Amino acid sequence: MLSGLASGLSLIVAIGAQNAFVLRHGLQRSHVALVIAVCAVSDLVLILLGVAGIGVVIEQAPAALEAVRWAGAAFLAAYGAFAAWRAIRGQALGQLGTGQAVSWVAVLGTGLAFTWLNPHVYLDTVLLLGSLASTHGPDGRWWFAAGAGLASIAWFTALGVGARFLAPVFRRRSAWRVLDAVIAAVMVTMAISLVA
Repeated sequence: MLSGLASGLSLIVAIGAQNAFVLRHGLQRSHVALVIAVCAVSDLVLILLGVAGIGVVIEQAPAALEAVRWAGAAFLAAYGAFAAWRAIRGQALGQLGTGQAVSWVAVLGTGLAFTWLNPHVYLDTVLLLGSLASTHGPDGRWWFAAGAGLASIAWFTALGVGARFLAPVFRRRSAWRVLDAVIAAVMVTMAISLVA
């Protein structure tokens, strides 16, 4: 279980699309529980699929992976463009509640897209964690999966809930500009890496 926990954390802690999404909603205190649940449950499903051996099936379906790759690149590029626009426009934490509220349906859809349209998630969660789990034997692989799942739940919860402690920093417009610029750079870089 500890091996799965360490492996899961090593893959999930890096700044990526899901983490930026969770951080932004945590700072805004907007649908935080939903965002955490969508990301954590999606990761759990993918971890279980990987440990069950679905990675072998995915490797045999290159056309499906190719479609996900292009859809994911388009989604990440569009989200990166929106983040760049927010960075240019600038916004302080106190202003976040003054605009039109984002519906829970939109947040749910965006969270699902960040997970399920990201080919890196399949590589990391399904193929890599699934392969690592297989080295722990038939019974030990499920303990590995439990550890990796726990890492996912703990990380997304800590990021989403812990973001409130950064709120004083994000009362300044410049802090939001920097965060949105970093998010834009990460999203566009990931989109380019998917199609390059």
